Formats: sequence, C-alpha cells, structure tokens
Amino acid sequence: MWLLLLVVFGLILLYRWYRQSLILENLTDKYVFITGCDTGFGNLLAKQLDKRGMKVLAACLTDHGAENLKKETSSRLQTVILDVTNSESVSAAAEIVSTTVGNAGLWGLVNNAGAFGPAPSEWQKKEDFVRVVNVNLIGTVDVTIHLLPLVRKAQGRIVNISSCLGRLSFIGGGYCMSKYGVEAFSDCLRRELCEFGVKVSIIEPGCFGTMMTLSIDHHVNNLKRLWENLPQGIKDGYGEQYYEQYEKALKGLVGTASPKIYEVTNSMEHALTAVYPWTRYSPGLDGKLFYLPMSYLPTVLSDYVLCRSAPKPVAKKWGERQAQPNVTQQNGL
Repeated sequence: MWLLLLVVFGLILLYRWYRQSLILENLTDKYVFITGCDTGFGNLLAKQLDKRGMKVLAACLTDHGAENLKKETSSRLQTVILDVTNSESVSAAAEIVSTTVGNAGLWGLVNNAGAFGPAPSEWQKKEDFVRVVNVNLIGTVDVTIHLLPLVRKAQGRIVNISSCLGRLSFIGGGYCMSKYGVEAFSDCLRRELCEFGVKVSIIEPGCFGTMMTLSIDHHVNNLKRLWENLPQGIKDGYGEQYYEQYEKALKGLVGTASPKIYEVTNSMEHALTAVYPWTRYSPGLDGKLFYLPMSYLPTVLSDYVLCRSAPKPVAKKWGERQAQPNVTQQNGL
C-alpha cells in the first residue's frame, strides 16, 4: 500500500515537473512591459528577457535609471519614463506602448514598481499610508486598467508583484495592506479574464536584497523622524526601548535579505514564458518555510509566534498605567 502511494506521489511530481518545463514558442515576437526597472527585480528581469530575445518595454522612474539600463541591454529594449502614482504619466506611457506594439498587442504586463515604509502604524500619518498604497496598489490598478485592452488583444499574461507580507501581515503602515490588496485585485482579474485567454500570476517573494530592503539608512531615518514627531504621551506609552528594538529589527533586514534576487526574476520569467504558468510563486526559503506555513496556522498560534518576537513597549497595559496615579491619590500617598 505504502509503495503504491509513493509511486503515485512520484508520478504526480514527475507530471508537475513536465508541465512547468514546457515553454512557449516564438518568444521573440512578444512584447513585455515592466514597471519599476531602475533597480532591483524589474531591472534584472528586463535584462533577462532582453537576453531571451523578447521585446522589452522597461518603465523607469528616472532618466538616470533608464540610461543605465540602456547601456546594459540590446537595442531591442526600449525605456519609458513612468511614475505609477501619476495618472497623466500612466496615460502617456500607455500611449507609447499602444503605438509600439500595434496589432500584436501586449503579451506581458509586469507590475513591479513598489514602495516600503516600515514603522508602527500609530506613529504614521495618513500621508505615510497613502504614499505606499498609491505605489503598490493604486499604481498597479491604474497601469493594469490602461494596458488591459492590449493584453486581451494578445491573450497574454499579467504578473503582479505582491509579497509574503501579502499573506502574513506584521509590519505597520501601508505596505502589508497594499500587498493584500494586490492579492485581491489579482484574484479578481484572474477570474474575470480567464474567458479572454489572459492568465494572471502573483509573485510573493520573501526578503531579498534589493534597494527597497538594503536602503536601511533611509528606513532608519524615516523611523527616527516619525518617533521624534510623536506627541509625548504616545512616546511615553511605547518607551525609548521600543524605538531601539524596532530600529534594531530594521537593521536586521540587511542580514536576512537573500542576495539571490534571480530567484524572484526566474519566477517572473516563468510566469511570462511557460505554457502553464502558476497562479502563485513564492521565491525564497523564508517564504516557503516560514511566512506561508505561518499564514495557514490558526490566528491564535500565528499571533503568539509573531508577538513573542516583536518589540515590547514600556507599558504593556497603558490604560492600567494611566489609571494607577488615581489609585495612589485615593490612598493619600
């Protein structure tokens, strides 16, 4: 009986490997538009697809980023300046893409542009949330809506970059909520577009060494700014030790971030070029071995694990601490 189960399991794995190894033909005829190509995942993916002979339209936020990418790629690759938070910029980029791809349509759209802003939620203002959500979620929606007719024409692919933190939320601010939104938007798109022949994939990376995670000085300075601008009452509730622990945790990101960012871009490439792309990809051992399993646990267990390792405030029960002086006054002390 056990031998039969092992044989069946082995055949399932073999079939799965065979399916995922099938790659499309005529890749050199296909156009792919990628956002956030100045650095990181988008930059490397643009180079990978260019080497495969695909027609890459790489959207960069800055002229500097676009010029550097051009120097490292073939003449096939074209760059576009794009700010995904600016609808006029998105419309202009969409016009360029439409003119470039013509009747062929757009085979691949990769929504990769992202922003990060780790800090306790209570320390932040509405503007801090909006800045991150506008890039990660609203920008993804805006770009997709503008380019969707071209993707439908090609019966192509949409690849949205989410995060393992789009499955397990434990960093304050707009990042996790924006990535949960990307997951929801992608799931809706996949179901709405399946009859059009369009496939939608979600990439959920763990912690990798891109500019987003390695710009530790920027994140620490932002955390310090938020801390210094807090009302004294909120500072007293958290305590200096909480701030120091949070800063230490941010710096720890550099030590845990994987330098193998090609694991993420390989997943993106597979989603664009495979005959049978996956619905979700989870590159990174931390994602596979910690974040995803943790997301499936009962909430009480995941809360216990995550709260144990979180920074600790000086007053765990701030309401009780605030009430304490009244007790002493009643005792005449």
